[in-house]
Amino acid sequence: MSSVGRLIEGETIMAVREGVVALLVPLGLLTTPATAPADERGMALAVGRFEPYAQGRDAITYDRKLVPAGAVAAVSYMPVGDGRTQVMLRTRGLLANHKYGAHAHVNTCGAKADDAGPHYQNMKDPKTPSTDPKYANPQNEVWLDFTTDAKGNGLATSAVAWRFTDRQAKSVVLHAEHTHTDAGHAGQAGPRLACLNVDF
Repeated sequence: MSSVGRLIEGETIMAVREGVVALLVPLGLLTTPATAPADERGMALAVGRFEPYAQGRDAITYDRKLVPAGAVAAVSYMPVGDGRTQVMLRTRGLLANHKYGAHAHVNTCGAKADDAGPHYQNMKDPKTPSTDPKYANPQNEVWLDFTTDAKGNGLATSAVAWRFTDRQAKSVVLHAEHTHTDAGHAGQAGPRLACLNVDF
């Protein structure tokens, strides 16, 4: 598999990528805002077709029943001014009418689902695993929960009031269910199903 963000051949992947871009254009989010510092990263886009693990692969399915081989995902990162960040996830080829959870994680994808590590948190919870709603919440983490349509397509957007710094997210992980918010279970979303490497 090629490096993160490289376009992969295939009409489905191109359609997902173009779908993300089409959503960004009306919002004016394809370039870094003029007010952003010169050294700040601009938009990043990762696109991948999920397949079983192989060394160097950027999009991995760990559960081919819920994330079939050949399903596609695109994730975009966009600084949108005033220190805010928007992350968008678009998928095709998943199960129809299914509730998925998804979050940004601190490590790259690996042979095992847990290799992606914990959720990326702007304010890090001193306890691991993090299940305290003070830290495990959609304002402090990037949550991208979605429900697929009748064709298995999904779309989610997360907007947070902070930027990634030297601590970057390295992957987005799909989970089996929507994310819980109650104390002791906050941030949990069932088994990890698939992983896509990102670079933001």
